[in-house]
Amino acid sequence: MAASNSSFFTSKAFAVVGASANKAKYGNKVLCWYLDMGLPVTPINPTTHDIEGLPCIKSLAELSSNANDSSVKLHQISVSVITPPRISEQILRQAAAIGIGHLWFQPGSEPDRLNALATELGVNVIGGGPCILVHGLSLLEQARL
Repeated sequence: MAASNSSFFTSKAFAVVGASANKAKYGNKVLCWYLDMGLPVTPINPTTHDIEGLPCIKSLAELSSNANDSSVKLHQISVSVITPPRISEQILRQAAAIGIGHLWFQPGSEPDRLNALATELGVNVIGGGPCILVHGLSLLEQARL
């Protein structure tokens, strides 16, 4: 299901799948964008222990047991995805299985049939072009109105 882009920012917490400690990679740039906006964010990377001073978790499945705020439920978390498309499809399926309802696939990370698969799984997605680094601030401001 295509999401209203600003609805992504109505969530109480955020995560970045594909977060990276390498400052040259978009996984780091997107994570830092959330930090710069003062948003609660969790980096997700299966091979890294911490990024930008935040503890890193290995998978979406760990979100529920590692949430900084236990009052935040999985359906209240929005996830940015910066992974290769073949991994991104797995991420979409995992998110649907655990109840995460909003995913933003950053440019180049979209799996084939993104919208059809999201509709089938009942997950709201943003994909096909908009980048959080370019459009995020205006969408965040819209969500706060």
